[in-house]
Amino acid sequence: MMMMMIIILASFLFIPLIVILVRIVKKLCWTPLHVQFMMRSQGIQGPSYKFLHGNFKEIVEIKKESINKAMDHLSHDIFPTTLPHIFSWKKLYGANYLYWYGLQPELVVTEPELLKEILSNGNNNYPKMDLEGFAKKLLGDGVSSSKGEKWVKMRKLANHVFHGESLKSMIPVMIMSCETMLERWKIYEDKEIEVFKEFRLLTSEVISRTAFGSSYSEGKNIFQMLMKLASLISGNASKVRFPGISQIWKSCDEIESEKLEQGIRDCITRIIKKREEEKIGEDHNFGSDFLGKLLEAYQDNRISIEDIVDECKTFYFAGHETTTILLGWTIFLLATNKKWQEKARKEVVESFGHNVPNADGLSRLKIMNMIFNESLRLYPPIAFIKRKVDNKVELGKLTLPPKMHFYISPLAVHHDHKIWGEDVHVFKPDRFAEGVVKATNNNPVAYMPFGYGPRTCLGLNFAMTEAKITLLMILQRYMFTISPNYVHSPAQHFILRPQHGVKVILHKI
Repeated sequence: MMMMMIIILASFLFIPLIVILVRIVKKLCWTPLHVQFMMRSQGIQGPSYKFLHGNFKEIVEIKKESINKAMDHLSHDIFPTTLPHIFSWKKLYGANYLYWYGLQPELVVTEPELLKEILSNGNNNYPKMDLEGFAKKLLGDGVSSSKGEKWVKMRKLANHVFHGESLKSMIPVMIMSCETMLERWKIYEDKEIEVFKEFRLLTSEVISRTAFGSSYSEGKNIFQMLMKLASLISGNASKVRFPGISQIWKSCDEIESEKLEQGIRDCITRIIKKREEEKIGEDHNFGSDFLGKLLEAYQDNRISIEDIVDECKTFYFAGHETTTILLGWTIFLLATNKKWQEKARKEVVESFGHNVPNADGLSRLKIMNMIFNESLRLYPPIAFIKRKVDNKVELGKLTLPPKMHFYISPLAVHHDHKIWGEDVHVFKPDRFAEGVVKATNNNPVAYMPFGYGPRTCLGLNFAMTEAKITLLMILQRYMFTISPNYVHSPAQHFILRPQHGVKVILHKI
């Protein structure tokens, strides 16, 4: 009898262990191999899945090799060095291929037809990824990452502030901030200046004043903490963290990111409280800027305080970082292309002379538009776009299993000679003379510096207006050449930054 009880008890213990073991084997071995077989049977190749880590070790090795390779001086052929694993595998396996980020299958897609289907997101088959870890702390659940009804509500609110007459009302603030920067530049005349750092200060102040009505000095702590968080994201981009491990053990970076997240929240909360205490105008409202509209929605119980904090984080970060990148690379391109710099200056002088810009004149700057478009093509700020499928779907002729992730690289598409021609790595703004559709051979999805489809960056018009005003006012005062101390080293640190800044020599006109 005792022996029988022991056998029964052992069976009760043994069966659950077998079930757990089967689940582990299925997750770590059978499912990845099944997905890999399924995709290969449809012509989608890629590096083979390796137990547990996927292709993580290979990615690290490829990146190490890339770091040791010298880059051609001032070359725009940056895809092989900035995203070496994506470049190498695309060359080896084709336009679309599968690789493994740990246990997660990621389908790299570069074909315009498939990109259009994914990013248009018909029937909501290809939703945005859920932010996790460091990225979640950086952007929260703001308009750039939220989904469904919340996204529709928050996007409508933000659209009201960053378009139309509301955007025009921000132009005087942009001009004032740029004048302050250029006044500071007087000490650098006929000397070297690092403009990327200067543009970061400028755009930080502009987004502070236009969106939140505060000076840069009030928001600088937020910017510093956001930059540290972005740096942590970049530093941990190639590290695989398995689900649930952070609940057991936290790395030093995770602990620091939590402190930064709380610090950012505290700063934004203080700004919110101050605005609530200082209602603006005779009607004692919250103001017409972005923060004012958020507080108005909060008072009407349409959004929560957490929503306000997340939206503020999104616009503090995205609202200045994108414009900084655009201006930095554009100045570099014009500093190394005297002909196009002179063309842009001639257009500015003919349109405005030495007067301050206005909204109507800005919209007629055709050459400047072409230059910015080409700058964004060669040096797109967004490192990658992620999407996913929750359920089994048909994409083109492919059948995709549930839980598949998409990795979309604007850089890979922007540097594809099949789309842009053999001069794909040449700075050639006039390729956009007849618009994006003509430039992309009727494949507009092949140009996506700010994304594509319904999730296109809503700050696009804001960024372009600020960039035009800044470049215009610089061209009115200075010509600039690349400094002999400039080191050309583009790198993906969450976005595509010049690692060593952009150093130019200013020459007063």
